[in-house]
Amino acid sequence: SAVDLDRIFMALADRSRRSIVAQLAERGELSVGEASTRLDLSPAGITKHVKVLEEAGLVTRRLDGRRHVLSLESDRLLLAEDWIDRYRATWTRSIGRLADLAREIENAENGGRR
Repeated sequence: SAVDLDRIFMALADRSRRSIVAQLAERGELSVGEASTRLDLSPAGITKHVKVLEEAGLVTRRLDGRRHVLSLESDRLLLAEDWIDRYRATWTRSIGRLADLAREIENAENGGRR
């Protein structure tokens, strides 16, 4: 839904949150403590970012003893990818038409010579 996409793109708009998502994509799981150390964030700062990612459905958190372990919900990223793919074809066609127009103008300016 539109609300889901808004939350996903808003969550991914922040560099620290994108870094957490990238780390999770590489490692599979990451403790909140590991994420805060890698990003040089305070416990309150990392908690804020993790909460935004959780609300967007991009990350889940589970307790493993005293550790809070994060996991990526990659299917949520597919919603963003699907939205982008829907418009990629349009953008590609537009760029192709622009390139064709530029060639036509160049040919006209050169009197049809290459």
